[in-house]
Amino acid sequence: MARIAGVTLPNNKQIVIGVTYIFGVGDSVAKRILKQANIDESIRVKDLTEEQVGLIREILEKNFRLEGDLRRDVMSNIKRLKDIGSYRGIRHMKKLPVRGQRTKTNSRTVRGNVRKTMGSGRRVLTKT
Repeated sequence: MARIAGVTLPNNKQIVIGVTYIFGVGDSVAKRILKQANIDESIRVKDLTEEQVGLIREILEKNFRLEGDLRRDVMSNIKRLKDIGSYRGIRHMKKLPVRGQRTKTNSRTVRGNVRKTMGSGRRVLTKT
């Protein structure tokens, strides 16, 4: 069981996939790290030696911002946009898509799964 940057990597995954469970590490960064550490990409996480895990951990901590630090940076950038009142900041405040997507349809992930439909537009009055 390998633990890098506070994240426990899944044992049965290939190491190139397992490293991407760390926030801030994607596919290309994972491949670059493994190439730099001379570790085969197809090896499973459970088959790594402690020396290999330590080498990956050292490369990651020395060269990249990961997990908590990166999340803090992202949140501070969003807070800065909100504070200065930029267009993107206002979109963040309203919980709307920020990057120019349409909102008439297809903005379910940002707005939440809200499905508002309108019938004929008139209320049916019941007589009792």
